[in-house]
Parts: sequence; C-alpha cells; structure tokens
Amino acid sequence: MNIQGVVTEGFEPVREAFARNFQVLGDRGAAVAVYRDGRKVVDLWGGTKDAEGTEPWTEDTAQIVRSATKGVSAAVPLLLHQRGLLDLDAPVGSYWPEFKAGGKDRTLVRHLLAHQAGVPALDRGLTVEQAVDGVTGPRAVAAQRAHWEPGTAHGYHAQTFSWLVSELVLRATGRTVGGILAEEIAEPLGLDFWIGLPEDQAHRVGRVAPVEPPESAGLLKTRPRRNVSEAYADPESLTRRAFAAIDPQPDENDPVYQAAELPGSAGIGTARALARFYGATIGVVEDGARVFTPATTALAGTEFASGADRVLVVGTRFGPGYMLHGPASPLLSPASFGHPGRGGSLAFADPEAGIGFGYVTNAHAKSVTADPRAQALVRALRSCL
Repeated sequence: MNIQGVVTEGFEPVREAFARNFQVLGDRGAAVAVYRDGRKVVDLWGGTKDAEGTEPWTEDTAQIVRSATKGVSAAVPLLLHQRGLLDLDAPVGSYWPEFKAGGKDRTLVRHLLAHQAGVPALDRGLTVEQAVDGVTGPRAVAAQRAHWEPGTAHGYHAQTFSWLVSELVLRATGRTVGGILAEEIAEPLGLDFWIGLPEDQAHRVGRVAPVEPPESAGLLKTRPRRNVSEAYADPESLTRRAFAAIDPQPDENDPVYQAAELPGSAGIGTARALARFYGATIGVVEDGARVFTPATTALAGTEFASGADRVLVVGTRFGPGYMLHGPASPLLSPASFGHPGRGGSLAFADPEAGIGFGYVTNAHAKSVTADPRAQALVRALRSCL
C-alpha cells in the first residue's frame, strides 16, 4: 500500500498503524491527521477514493463521516452559549415552544445535547425526502412523546440529534448549524468540512461502501455481547428504532443527501479538517485561531450523562454533544472529548495532551463505536506521547 503524506519525527508509529489498517484490517481508502499543541504532526492518506474502485485517494479527498459530524455540530450551540446567546439550563421550549408536547416541557438544552431528551426514536420513521427537507424532522421530534422523562436517563439519539440541534439553533438565532459552521468556524480556520456540501465540492467526495473484515483480522471479528446483538436484531427495540428514524436507510453517496444539513450524520470533510478543528477547540492552531475559550473547552469535556445507554445497550458517557472517553468509545485519555462515526470514522480532542485527532474512511465496517482501525491509530498515537 502506497501511504502518502508526512509525519513529524516521533510519530512514525502512527504511519505504521495506518499502513497496517490497509494490510490487515480491511481499509480501502482512508486518511488520518493529528495536531499537537496547535501544530500538525501527522497528515497521511492512502488507498482508493472509491472503496471498491481504483481512483486514488488524494490529499484533498473528503469523506462523509456519519456521526463524527455530531462533534463538529456541537461546537455551534457551545459557541452560542459562549456568546451568551444560548442558555444550557433553559428549557428547550423557551426557544422552541412546540417541543413542549409529549411530556417534554421540562427538557433542558443540556438534556438535548447530552442525549437525555428522551426522543431517540420516532413512532414512524421518516423517508429520506422528509428527513432532509428541514421541516418534517423537527416537527416529528417536537410532536413525539418522550420515551423516558427527559433528564432522568440517556440513550443515543442517532438520527434525531440532527433535527433537535438544527431546530434549536434555528429558533435561537434564525441561522442554520451548517451556515454558522461555515461562516464562523470553517472559513476562519480554513477547514474543508461541511454540513450541507456545496455543489462545487462534490467532486472531492469519496464513495462509501460496506466492507467485510478479512478472516485474518481477529480484532475486527470480536463477537458482540449477546444483549447488544439482540437489541439490534429486534425491530421493536429502541436500539433498532433509533437507527431506523430514517427509513429506508439513506444512500450516503447520493448528492442530495450529501447536500442536506443533517448535523447528526451527514457532515463531509477531510481528516486534516477534523484534526485541525479539534485542535482549535483546545488552543490556537498554526496560522489560525481558537474556537473555544478555556471555559468552554472545560465545558465540552464535562460529563452530563453516564451509565447504561438505553439505545446502545452499553455504558456510555456524554458531555454537551460530545462522547467522552469510556468503554464504548476509548479515546486517548479520560480528558478526551469527541465523537466516532458508525462504520469507522473518529475525531476528538485531548486537552491534557494538546491533541486534535481525525480519521476518516470510505470502507464502512459493522461498528458503531470503537472501530478497531481507529483504535489501532489511537494506540499508536498514545505510544508517541
């Protein structure tokens, strides 16, 4: 495998782990980048732009990152909070009155961001057309009766997070998450990352495809816990229904889907952009600026919810929009905050180590959290510090 890019001296193990992902763990096209103390120390890519094709992955190839989008999206409400425009302890209904329906009148903004709002699933899934129209999704979650009393438990809002965050931000500011991200975060930092892909950037996006791990890749063949497997297999379970809030599953290679503003699942960007973004959440990056104040950085890594996740059926930890280091998502250290994407992608910050990390892939494996390829890179990075 021809791995391209650069690593700073001392970070060679990351290159070795990245190459092994292609050789042993089934990667087809991918990129990884790392910032440390505001400086880029890893920037690697390899494989093909099409997971089943021959067109080379280039330095500028971008990729849909599924739920790793959530971590980037979360910066928008936190930035609004930082500016005094959004109160995390205010009821969601104070910004979005229709959301009070169905036993959700006491839902706070912090509950919504930390997957405690009680609406991870809808009574009836939305079509792709409804999911991306900007209206039907918010109306559906506003009308949905809560599956538990908001704030008393948590469960991963896999798809509904998109409509919850997008409508909250729209009601609070009159602007969209994708618009604020583009104008106030991506453009100042020079990030190739979009929630709502512009038509003139579509040629850069790699095509995703599912992949089965090779038989030799023992790390990818681990057997899931029985209760987790049963939850995903049961069409009536909250787990299955949460992931089926868009039904049928969207074609992530469809330009219409990629152009939609879905802050929970349809972000598109480079590994370099993700690493630089997270580097800027914890400090000033080279030739750039800082996204969060130190107080907001501390808030991003603060635990809001932990324990048994009613959707993922394992123990998870969440801050305000960020998944935190834990058994379901082992990031670099307990100080880390970020988000994985189902199928492989991962991005996070570690303020103690000064790290911003991004990994993207077009070979989507059957993983929700803790993908072995991403974790191999994290272990290699840890050995360098």
